[in-house]
Amino acid sequence: MARSFQTVLTLVFTALMAAILPVMASAQPAQSQAQGRLPASRSEIQLSFAPLVQRAAPAVVNVYTRRVEKVAQPASPLFDDPFFRRFFGDQAPFGPPRERVAQSLGSGVIVEAEGVIVTNNHVIDGATEIVVALSDRREFEARVIAADPRSDLAVLRIDTRGETLPYLEFRDSDELQVGDLVLAIGNPFGVGQTVTQGIISAVGRAISDDLTAQSFIQTDAAINPGNSGGALLGMDGKLVGINTAIFSRSGGSIGIGFAIPANLVSSTVASAMAGKGIKRPWFGASGEVVTSEIAQGLGMARPNGVLVGEVYRGGPADRAGLRTGDVVLAIDGREVNDPQALRFRIATRKLGETAAVDVQRRDQRVTLRIALQDAPETPPRDLTQLSGNQPLAGTTVGNLSPAFAEELGVDTLTRGVIVTEIVAGSPANRLRVRPGDVIVKINDRDVPDVKSLQSLLRGTSQWTVTLRRNKQLLSFTVRG
Repeated sequence: MARSFQTVLTLVFTALMAAILPVMASAQPAQSQAQGRLPASRSEIQLSFAPLVQRAAPAVVNVYTRRVEKVAQPASPLFDDPFFRRFFGDQAPFGPPRERVAQSLGSGVIVEAEGVIVTNNHVIDGATEIVVALSDRREFEARVIAADPRSDLAVLRIDTRGETLPYLEFRDSDELQVGDLVLAIGNPFGVGQTVTQGIISAVGRAISDDLTAQSFIQTDAAINPGNSGGALLGMDGKLVGINTAIFSRSGGSIGIGFAIPANLVSSTVASAMAGKGIKRPWFGASGEVVTSEIAQGLGMARPNGVLVGEVYRGGPADRAGLRTGDVVLAIDGREVNDPQALRFRIATRKLGETAAVDVQRRDQRVTLRIALQDAPETPPRDLTQLSGNQPLAGTTVGNLSPAFAEELGVDTLTRGVIVTEIVAGSPANRLRVRPGDVIVKINDRDVPDVKSLQSLLRGTSQWTVTLRRNKQLLSFTVRG
């Protein structure tokens, strides 16, 4: 009997708990319920990007290019044998050059319904023929509206004959945060349109120290060869970037991909469609990263901003009152922590606008208003091929201006005379003068322009030439 009574008590206790627990659970806050509740159906655990992809994928295209290349022509059919091609490849050691057609493949994004397409400049660079294939397999010949090697962007157009095409809207890429979900759409390795998913790993990445306006979006969404020019999508279906590069030792994706932010892409498209090529605002000053040592010397609480080292006289920054020694902290409220970020912030603005530049000047913080203009071509470039009995014969030289320097990828504050081309076998070529060299002095006399250079080269039989190559000064003496 005792055992039966204990069994009855156990059953009663179990029934009571079964009745009480639901009441206790219902008394918990709604937030706790949402966090702790298990999924009640299959639909609650199913997550799919399919609706987003279905809307966006038709606006991502394949870009096929063809270009004619010259390769050495073998003097004997023997060099076409696969055994010899293992050693020489297409560079046969004998015979005149021959032409061959090289093909490449990339991706692109339709950004206007009338057939305006954005892709990478390196996808179409040097192409003699460009074909765009839509997601429905229709193909169109494309023409280049404008191309910008410095930002690695190109704007194409196809003739849709009045048909409107699906396109992607731009999103403000400044809104992106590390951890946001993104999709990459493109044609990797030519296998066909492919979608990969990941997150924003970083923003504001500079992957080289050149003079471009770098502020890449980094993502772990798989990006491979052929994805170049494809779309990086946000979860709202808008374009947040154009996929452009990967970091890889094998050639395949290892989860470190880079995309050009949509804000720079949209300003590039706007400039190209205005019919004046791709022109960007010019700041007119240069500087360096504020390190911990520099910040300590300036009495700053932490290292941030760009320390201004040089201001171009008469340029936008100069007219706004920027001075050497100022620290640029932000452009239009957005922090800048390196020269690439500063150039990026300026490049995303439109010509004719005014930018608010926050500056640390000694112990004060001031805001300057800089009127944005394009880089001027003053003085005119005056391209001239040098000849005669002198060491620079065979070079084509020109006067550097901010506009010409920007075109050549040189610091826009550089002045003087630059070498642009060299004739093979010429005296300058034998002396190993290179395109991009800036001619600083002839016989210890400054060279401000092309006419002065021509004058200094005449009337002497000995020349001491001083060149600036990158950040080095080189000098050599030649006797006639």
